[in-house]
Amino acid sequence: MSHEDVVHELLVRAGTGYAEEAGITLEDQPASLFQLLVLTQLLSTRIAARTAVAATRELIGRGYRTPHRVADANWHELVEALDQANYRRYDESAATRLGANASRVLDRYHGDLRELAVTAGRDPKRAATLLQEFQGIGPTGSDIFLREVQDIWTWVRPHFDERALRGAGRVRLPQDPDRLADLAPERHIADLAAALVRVTLDEKIAEEILDAVP
Repeated sequence: MSHEDVVHELLVRAGTGYAEEAGITLEDQPASLFQLLVLTQLLSTRIAARTAVAATRELIGRGYRTPHRVADANWHELVEALDQANYRRYDESAATRLGANASRVLDRYHGDLRELAVTAGRDPKRAATLLQEFQGIGPTGSDIFLREVQDIWTWVRPHFDERALRGAGRVRLPQDPDRLADLAPERHIADLAAALVRVTLDEKIAEEILDAVP
């Protein structure tokens, strides 16, 4: 079995990132990056990823697409949107954090997270530190954000965090970020990283991929 065959199966079967699932079109633009930050915050809570994705989609569908819109939102309306997506266990604290983080994006980065990249000097470790200054986002959350954004912010690449590397081991791929990046098609490094994370969450995916590759 070749590594290239394994990567192909990974991308076909599991290469959809959380941002795409949430209806976010990732671009190096303020609204898109802010929506990814919202998703990152909601994924950082101890709740099922599918619920966090659904909650993000609900918020976007209701027009909460920019930091201005979220910062100006009625708190109860944010809670209602989260409840609608069954994000109920942490809905009130999550709504509070959404508002606080939107205000921080406005105050610190003038509503544009591209300024975070500039502040970080386009250094991934510094960017991770700055992301963790947002409420509810820790090391796992900053990994999620950087993993998803790396094909847009190419200076982040390759970003295969510890979980993605564990997934690589399960499907017999090299557990080295540079070698994994070389195996991914252009502008699909983030998709490969997402697929490897899914392998750690669903053992059946790993089994199916290994069975499908001769």
